[in-house]
Amino acid sequence: MNTARSAVFDTIKAAGPSRQDAIARITLVAKLMDSAFLIPGLNRRVGLDAVLGLVPGVGDALSAALASYIIWEARQLGLPRWKIARMVGNVAMDTAIGVIPFAGDVFDVFFKANERNLRIVHEHLGTPKRGPLEIDGTAVRVGER
Repeated sequence: MNTARSAVFDTIKAAGPSRQDAIARITLVAKLMDSAFLIPGLNRRVGLDAVLGLVPGVGDALSAALASYIIWEARQLGLPRWKIARMVGNVAMDTAIGVIPFAGDVFDVFFKANERNLRIVHEHLGTPKRGPLEIDGTAVRVGER
C-alpha cells in the first residue's frame, strides 16, 4: 500500500502543475488579499488583508499565513534567495506594522505587500502583468459592422 501511495505522489510530482497555473494561483491570492473590494466614494481598493487586520492578533497572523503562500509558491517557481528575502521582508513589514491597532489598518490599505510580491515574481519570470502588448487580429470600429 505504501509503494502504491508513493507511486501516485511521484506521478503527480512528475506531471505537476504548470508555471501558468502557479502564476494564476498567486495572482488570485494577491488580488484577493490586497484589492478585492472597492471602497465606495474613496475609489480605493482594499482586500482581505485590511479586513482581517481589524481582528486583533488573529487577523494579522492569518494574513501573514496567507501571504506566505505566495512566497512558498515563488520558491517552487525557482526564484533566487535574495528575491525570496525581499518578499519575506514585505510580508514582515506588513505584519509588524499591521499589529498596531488603527495605524496598522490604515497602513494595510496603502502598503500592498502581496501585490509587491506578485510584481517581484512577474519581473523575475518575465511574464506580462496585464496581458499582451499587441493583439493579433483586425480592429473594426463598432459603427462599421
